[in-house]
Amino acid sequence: MEIRHLRYFAAVAETHHFGKAAESLHMAQPPLSQAIRRLETELGVELFTRTTRQVALTGAGEVFRTDVERILQAVDEAVARVGRFASGVEGVLRVGLTGSASYRQLPALARLLKRELPHVMMEVHTEMLTPAQESGLIERRLDVGVLRPPIRQEGIAHRALADEPLVVAVPEEHWLAEPDSVRVEQLRHEDFIMYGATLGSVVNDAVVRSCLASGFYPHCAYEVTETSAALALVAAGLGIAVLPDSIRSAPREGVLCKQLEGALSVPLVLAWRADDDSPLLKHLLEVLEKNAMFLAGAGPEIQEPTRGAQ
Repeated sequence: MEIRHLRYFAAVAETHHFGKAAESLHMAQPPLSQAIRRLETELGVELFTRTTRQVALTGAGEVFRTDVERILQAVDEAVARVGRFASGVEGVLRVGLTGSASYRQLPALARLLKRELPHVMMEVHTEMLTPAQESGLIERRLDVGVLRPPIRQEGIAHRALADEPLVVAVPEEHWLAEPDSVRVEQLRHEDFIMYGATLGSVVNDAVVRSCLASGFYPHCAYEVTETSAALALVAAGLGIAVLPDSIRSAPREGVLCKQLEGALSVPLVLAWRADDDSPLLKHLLEVLEKNAMFLAGAGPEIQEPTRGAQ
């Protein structure tokens, strides 16, 4: 049984007339009548009753028509979907993000995809530091990553999304809760909540360098693997956390975020495999460019291997 024979049957079932059905199918009537006869022979049932005045569906024909409509609808949708996939406007986009990027960049990216590429489904992986995202990209477990350079592995292209200042998150009852801004040197005697030293955190590195520039080394009282955990410990009054400005986008009860004078900023980039030529990635980059998601003047780069800690 061929799909075209099902379309022939559907046309006759709709028009109740072989001549009109043949006209709608842009074919002659005799081949259409023969194709319907072959279909009935293959099925072993009569699908139509035929008189000189009319063509009507039999009971079996009515049942068959319901299933044929469903089958043809599924076939048409499959054809449309494969076309959208091939043109890069449908598929699954596997996205990795740092913990802080989940607060600001993830909602913005999700809204943009819903509006511009509604047939693309996001598979989101959050709380991934740069080394984990690099591995995910190289091993093809991720399509794009929202991460903080430097990037150490070869073959990863990237483009700047933001350059975020560091802010300090303090408990609402903390002595630094009153002023609008805080100087790094004021944190000298504070207990810091930081990412684990073995995780390769770019934010940690910026925090340590900011503190050293102010004449002290931060005292790490608690180590965490996730930004949300750091904020939870701050809310519990166990210390302060110096984090990217993105955390302001998701206020947390019991936590106040203050501008941090004298601190470094931390860049944020969109990264992807340099050899990824998929239509979906191409469309994503075009959409981000069109909607000014990239920093002005920041073109794509392919990161060469770097030395030193992240």
